[in-house]
Amino acid sequence: MYHTWMRFFTPGPQHRRLGLVCLGVGLQHGTLPTVGPRTLDHHVAVVITAGSGWYRCPDGRRLTVTAPALLWLTPGVPHHYAPDPATGWDEGFVDFTGPVTATYTELGYIEPDRPLVPLGDAGPARSVIGRIARAARHGNPLLEVETSAAVHELLVALRRARAGTTADGDPVLDALARDACRPLSVAEHAARHGMTPAELRTAVRRGAGCTPKDYLLGIRLGRAKELLAGTELTVAAVARRVGYDDPAYFSRLFARRVGTAPVRFREQQGRTVPGGWSTRVPDPEHPPTIGTGPV
Repeated sequence: MYHTWMRFFTPGPQHRRLGLVCLGVGLQHGTLPTVGPRTLDHHVAVVITAGSGWYRCPDGRRLTVTAPALLWLTPGVPHHYAPDPATGWDEGFVDFTGPVTATYTELGYIEPDRPLVPLGDAGPARSVIGRIARAARHGNPLLEVETSAAVHELLVALRRARAGTTADGDPVLDALARDACRPLSVAEHAARHGMTPAELRTAVRRGAGCTPKDYLLGIRLGRAKELLAGTELTVAAVARRVGYDDPAYFSRLFARRVGTAPVRFREQQGRTVPGGWSTRVPDPEHPPTIGTGPV
């Protein structure tokens, strides 16, 4: 015995140019029939919120599925799965496609080589699927755009829900962020965590979708922007604050990654800083607030 609700639709060419479009959504529970073996030409995220079952990999391995879990069905990859006939399971699924899926895959949000992903909390993802289902009602003039926007939210929710990532964040990423502006190499960062550089690369790739070098660089440049926009520190002083002893190298790196030189960035941001410049370096944990003063 099972219950199922699903709806599929075909976005037009204009909506496909959004880069990511939703093709369908469904909510099902109970002893659902076996799916596959089959191969699709688009992505499907199957979020299992209760129950258990199995998933058979293309190489023939049979994996046990225990909720909460995510099944990634990716284009061109055969899949075959079913809930346990004794217990069944509850699932929500979303079909989607578009060129942006390649970027999400590169960033690690979609994992074609990891079709079964344990989840820590499927609630937020389930909530997004429910919103997609409501948006998919007949006669909704915003259907294509509303559901496409929600697929982006779903990918973020699933990324946050991976087992091992707490609500407060990934402990390795948190520690890297704290030490990002210290003059440490990637190997030295790894050693501080009792990891090899390869293990650190794997952890950061899985946690942030990029290399440790790019993760650290993003934090350093973000901090540099804050200092340039919010203080009168010289460019050389800003460079030292974010871990670069050579201000010329810092300036070249900043210009290449940000698209403008540090001095020019300060000029642009300075025009919009409420209340003008501050001589105090802001504390990232307690940023300054802007009051209206006495009335």
